[in-house]
Amino acid sequence: MFSSLLIALQTRLNQKVSATGLGLFRIGFALVALQEILFLFYFRHLIFDPVPYLDRASPVLHVFLLVWMGLVGCLALGYHTRRVAVANYLFWVIFVVFTPMWQDFDGGFDQLMTASSFLLIFLPSERALSLDNLRWAWRYSVPGQRYRPVREVPILAYTLPLALTLGLLYLDSGLHKLSSEFWRNGMGAWLPATMPYYVSPLDMSPLLNVRWLEQAIGYSIIVFQLVFLFLFWFRAFRVPLLVLGAGFHIGIILSLNVYPFGFAMLVHYLLLVPFAWWRGFSRWLRVNKPVLTVLYDRDCPLCNRTVIFIEHFDIRHAIAFKGLQSHAREYRELDVIPESTLLTDLYALDTQGRLSAGVDTYIQILIKLGITAPLGWVLKIPGLYHIARSVYRRIADSRQRLSCDEHCVVTPVPAWVDERPFPGFYARHATTDRQIVHRIAKSLVVVLVLQLNSTLHYGVLYRWAGTRPGDPALAVLDQASDSVINLSHTFFGISPHALYLHDHFDHYNGIVALAYRDKSGQETWLPFINSEGRLLSPNWGRVQSMWANVAITSHMSRDRLEKFTRKVTAFYGAEMGVDLTDAEFVIKSKRVEVPTVWEYDLRHRNLRGEWKDIGTLRWGPEGTRLEVPALPAGEHQRHDSVPGGGQDLLR
Repeated sequence: MFSSLLIALQTRLNQKVSATGLGLFRIGFALVALQEILFLFYFRHLIFDPVPYLDRASPVLHVFLLVWMGLVGCLALGYHTRRVAVANYLFWVIFVVFTPMWQDFDGGFDQLMTASSFLLIFLPSERALSLDNLRWAWRYSVPGQRYRPVREVPILAYTLPLALTLGLLYLDSGLHKLSSEFWRNGMGAWLPATMPYYVSPLDMSPLLNVRWLEQAIGYSIIVFQLVFLFLFWFRAFRVPLLVLGAGFHIGIILSLNVYPFGFAMLVHYLLLVPFAWWRGFSRWLRVNKPVLTVLYDRDCPLCNRTVIFIEHFDIRHAIAFKGLQSHAREYRELDVIPESTLLTDLYALDTQGRLSAGVDTYIQILIKLGITAPLGWVLKIPGLYHIARSVYRRIADSRQRLSCDEHCVVTPVPAWVDERPFPGFYARHATTDRQIVHRIAKSLVVVLVLQLNSTLHYGVLYRWAGTRPGDPALAVLDQASDSVINLSHTFFGISPHALYLHDHFDHYNGIVALAYRDKSGQETWLPFINSEGRLLSPNWGRVQSMWANVAITSHMSRDRLEKFTRKVTAFYGAEMGVDLTDAEFVIKSKRVEVPTVWEYDLRHRNLRGEWKDIGTLRWGPEGTRLEVPALPAGEHQRHDSVPGGGQDLLR
C-alpha cells in the first residue's frame, strides 16, 4: 500500500499545471484571515481582557494584531510569500493557544485556518498573482535578457490541500453525523437554521418550511461529506463536487451567522475549479491585439525595470513594448520620433498612430491598463499634470545608461527561484523527487494516524468513557488520546469536527438575553441580542460561538453564566456609557424548541417566543453579583475532555 502511495505521489508531482488557482486560493485565504484579524482587533477588549476595559490584557496583544494584519496583507499580495506564511502560521498557533481563543471563543474556525496556514508554508503559491514574481524579475533580469518566473506547479499542490483540509474534515464530520438523531432524520441543515442564536437576518422560512427539500439537503450533506475524499481525485466528479460544496457553504453564509467558517471553507474550492476554466477566463480578459505600443531605451536599467513592472500588472496584454535600438529606424523613417530626442524619453503609439512622450506616455499606459484608468485621468488635471511632468523630467534626465553592446557578458539567469523555508532541511533531505515523495508519503501517514485518533476519540472513546466512568484502563486510554489531540489540534488543526450534533442541541430549550435597567426602571436591550433572540451584527463568528456554544448551552453552569454576562455587560456597558460602579443588568430568558423531527414554521415560532426576567447581574464597587434563582436549561456541569472548549463545542 505504501508503494502505491509513492507511485501516486510521484505521478502527481511530475504532472505540471497552471499556478493560477493556487495563487487565487492564497489571496482568498489571506482575505478571510485579514477580516478575522480585523474582527479580533474590533473585539479585542471583549475577547482578550479578563474583564473588558476594567481588567485589561497586555497592550502588546494589540500591537501583535497590527503586525499580523501587515503580514497577512503581504501574504495576499504574494510578497516574500513563504516567509510571511511561516509567520502567519506561528501567529495562529500562538493566539489560539495563549489567549481565550482556545476555549471561550473557538467555534471550529481556528482549526481550519491553522491547518491551511501550515500547508501554505510548503505550497508554491507565489508562482501566480504575486509580487514575488515581480521581485524576482527585477533581480535576475538584465538588459537583453529577461527572467521569466516559473508559473507552473505540480498538481499535487492542489490535491494535497483538498485532501487534508477538506477531505479529512468532511469524512470525520460525516461519520459523526451518523450518530446524531436529527441528522439521521434529515434535519441536520434545518434545525440550526430555526434556532434564534444561529439564524442570520435573512429569513429562510420559505425553504425551511418545505420538509422534503430540507431532508434532501440534510441527507445530501452527509453523503457529500462521506464521499468527497474518495471522488475529488477523478476529473468527472470535480465539477459536481465543486457546485454542491460551494452551494452548501454559500447556504451556511446566507442562513447562519457563522460566516467566517463558511468563507474559509469556500475559498478552498478555488483549488477544485477546472484548469480549463482559468485558461478560458484568461483568454476572455485579453485583448485581441495591443492597443498601445511603448518604445523604451533597452540599455537603461530604470526603463527595463519600468517595463517589467507594467508587464507584470498588464493582465489584459493591452501594451506591447519594443526597444528603441531595434525599432528606431522604422520610426525615424516615418518621421514619428525626432532624432535629437530619440533616447531621452519614453514614447507610446496608439492604434491611430498618435504619439505620446514623457509623462503623457505614462498617462496613456495607466488608461490602457484599464483598472488604473482613473489615476491616468486624474494626472491630466492641470496642476497635477505639471507636477508629474516636472518629476518625470528630473528622473528621466538623471537616469543612467549602460555602455554595453549585444556581446556583453551577463549574469546567468536561474531556471527558477527556490525560496522554500528551511533551505538546509531541503538540501539534506529533499533534494531529489524521490526524496520529496518519500517525505510527503511519511507525513501523510502521520496525518492519517492523527486524524484516526481524533475521529475515534470522540466517536468511540469519549462516548464509551461516559458509559463506564469508573474504568481506570479506559480513563488512561482516553487521557492519552486526548493528549495527542491537544498536540494535533494545536499545531495541525486536526481535531474532532462533530459540529452541530445532538450533544449540543439536546435539551437546549432556553436562551438568554441581556438588558440594562436604569435608576428609573427603564430597560434598554444591549446591542448584543435583540428581542427575537438573534445575535446582532457584528456579534457573529467567534463571538456568537462564545455565547451560543460556551456560555448558554444545555450544559450551562452558574459560574459560566456569571463569567460571560460579566464580560458582555462590561464591554457593551462601556459602549453605552453605563457607570459600572453601580449598575443593574436584567437577565432574560425564553423557551425555544429543538426537535429532532421537522415542524412547520419553527423558525418564526422560536423568534416570537415571550421573554421572562429570570435574574439580574449587579455591578458594584467590588465587582459583580449574579442573582438567578434557576438556570433556564437546568444546572449541569461541563465536561472538558475535548480541546478547544470541550463537549459544548462538539455541537
